[in-house]
Amino acid sequence: MWVDSHCHLDRVGLGPYDGDFARMMQATSEAGVTRLLCVSIDLAHYGPMRRLVDPYSQVDVSVGVHPNEEVESEPRLEQLVELASDPRNVAIGETGLDYYRSNGDLEWQRERFRTHIAAAREAGKPLIIHSRDARDDTIRILAQEGANQVGGVLHCFTETWEMARKGLELGFYVSFSGILTFKNATDLREVAKRVPLDRLLIETDSPYLAPVPHRGKPNEPRFVAHVGACIAEIRGMDRREVAAVTQENYRRLFG
Repeated sequence: MWVDSHCHLDRVGLGPYDGDFARMMQATSEAGVTRLLCVSIDLAHYGPMRRLVDPYSQVDVSVGVHPNEEVESEPRLEQLVELASDPRNVAIGETGLDYYRSNGDLEWQRERFRTHIAAAREAGKPLIIHSRDARDDTIRILAQEGANQVGGVLHCFTETWEMARKGLELGFYVSFSGILTFKNATDLREVAKRVPLDRLLIETDSPYLAPVPHRGKPNEPRFVAHVGACIAEIRGMDRREVAAVTQENYRRLFG
């Protein structure tokens, strides 16, 4: 029924499941989550992450290095393209810009971003974009580097309608996380109301940003239903309709 379009399964806390990943995945399935995208944030942990999810055919993967991630060597275009050739791989990312957590001269971050866009174009895979306090540069670089040729998603969106509109014009989808359920997210809910229904995705970004009523606790993929319910309330839709639409949007974007 539900699709979690962005989670980090290798980082989800397994305390409630006595450390058993299989039990967590079973609980996810029982909650009606039929598809998940396990998103890479660095290459050092990509191999173990890929092996962890290998038995679960409902899990897709991406490959990329988060803009804040400290690495010994920057990812190479050829390296990203080779890893993206995996049949289970559906995207490049997450990548982008984050000026909130990083200081100083951030040209290295912009170059890393450009490398990911080039890899996505060569691999023919969509991009998963992280952007925080960098809306103008994010859109500018996406446009300059031809990201519209592959499209992708602005994940865990928390920015303005103006940024969402520009992303939509470049062929991107917009994904909302548990932040949408927070009491102080009034402006963000207005953005979620305006995004075209055929460009809308939902996610958990677990283990981070658990939605109400789990806010402040570790997040996990089965909580994506709360995000979907919030979208349904905002847009005056039935929850089943939101589930069906976001499922179809996921299929259209990621194949």
